[in-house]
Amino acid sequence: MILIPAIDLKEGHCVRLRQGNMDESTIFSDDPVSMAGKWAAQGCTRLHLVDLDGAFEGAPANADVIEEICASLPDLPIQIGGGIRNIETVESYLEAGVSYVILGTMAVKRPEFITQLCAEFPGKIIVGIDAKDGMVAVQGWAEGSDRTAQDLALQFEDEGVAAIVYTDISRDGMMQGVNVEATRDLAQSINVPVIASGGVTDMDCIVRLNAVKSAGIEGVIIGRALYERAIRLADAQAYVDQN
Repeated sequence: MILIPAIDLKEGHCVRLRQGNMDESTIFSDDPVSMAGKWAAQGCTRLHLVDLDGAFEGAPANADVIEEICASLPDLPIQIGGGIRNIETVESYLEAGVSYVILGTMAVKRPEFITQLCAEFPGKIIVGIDAKDGMVAVQGWAEGSDRTAQDLALQFEDEGVAAIVYTDISRDGMMQGVNVEATRDLAQSINVPVIASGGVTDMDCIVRLNAVKSAGIEGVIIGRALYERAIRLADAQAYVDQN
């Protein structure tokens, strides 16, 4: 199981939100490039970047920082989400060195666009499913929808997406524990690898997810727990490597 440190970008800073609320942000670093290097030095094998401003504005807002991170870590796979609404943005990120592009809002509002991207950029497209009580939310979690997480995932399982990032909004940034059961159930229902996200609190979360990884859980994104030192990346990485 891959452990994926998260760097959420807001106005050029590395922050963490609580339940996706832009007014509830904590700045953890003024130097996201240095932070990316820190996680790489501790052995991470993939990095998760989110353009929070872009997610709310509907267009990239931290592209310069993202390009700097890619340039500083050319051999580290990087996935990016937030504000990706057109093919030009996808192309620019991939050209900058991003390995995977994550789309959430467009998966709900323009599913045919995801199909097009999967055909043009095979193995590079990840669908992000953000849900609360099983229902999908979009536009940086600011809008609800009438789609269930499982329904949306099933729609894309034969389109060639590289993975599904599943985030339980109600737990994200709250340090209340990852929703292992919902993540496992989603992974078992589709033939696409699932990456868990939201609420990872301590090593117990890593242990519990790792125990059900055979359901199809490829990795887990870790945010606030790393920044508040509730989880040491090196220790967690050693655990999953041995188990």
